Amino acid sequence: MPVAAKICGLSTPETVDAAIAGGARHIGLIFFAKSPRHVSIAQAASLVARLPHHVGAVGVFVDPDAALLDAVCAQVALSAIQLHGNESAAFAAQMRRRHGIDIWKVVAVKTAADIATASAYRGAVSRILYDAKTPEGAALPGGMGVRFDWTLLQGARHPLPWALSGGLDAHNLAEAVRLTGAELVDTSSGVESAPGIKDVDKITAFLKAAEQL
Repeated sequence: MPVAAKICGLSTPETVDAAIAGGARHIGLIFFAKSPRHVSIAQAASLVARLPHHVGAVGVFVDPDAALLDAVCAQVALSAIQLHGNESAAFAAQMRRRHGIDIWKVVAVKTAADIATASAYRGAVSRILYDAKTPEGAALPGGMGVRFDWTLLQGARHPLPWALSGGLDAHNLAEAVRLTGAELVDTSSGVESAPGIKDVDKITAFLKAAEQL
């Protein structure tokens, strides 16, 4: 059974088109100024307009205020909001009610105890995205090619639908899925030639690898 994939941090028509052609289920658009993958609201709206109905657009935010989410959601047809910071379950639930779309919450993982924190978001979000915890003092909360010990997810009881992220690329995807049982995977730096520069060939290879699982 093919594994569904999200290609995150897209910023150009060519890479969005490659994701669509390769069978991506979701694309991710970064609304975080410190990220090399940051897009403006106008850029995002233009990219989302290229998507067919079966491909979702996930807006990625890091500790946003409600005003930013309001501004983006008013102009970009997002299918989900991904919260990638220290957002509380209460804030996530509030945004879910306010915008009427799915909320994904990233849980940064280094130990089994980190995985257990996902339960706090039961009833507040639609999906958990397990990502690698970045090094202390890192400028970005993700998109750095860091992976965690995938065996930590073996036997874990998941409170919500979930996805796997963190250091995934076409070469290690099969191992990651075998160890975790992930049905949805998310990559960003794993399909880049440099930080923020997506590679069409790498996007194609990643999606082909996902399709073959």
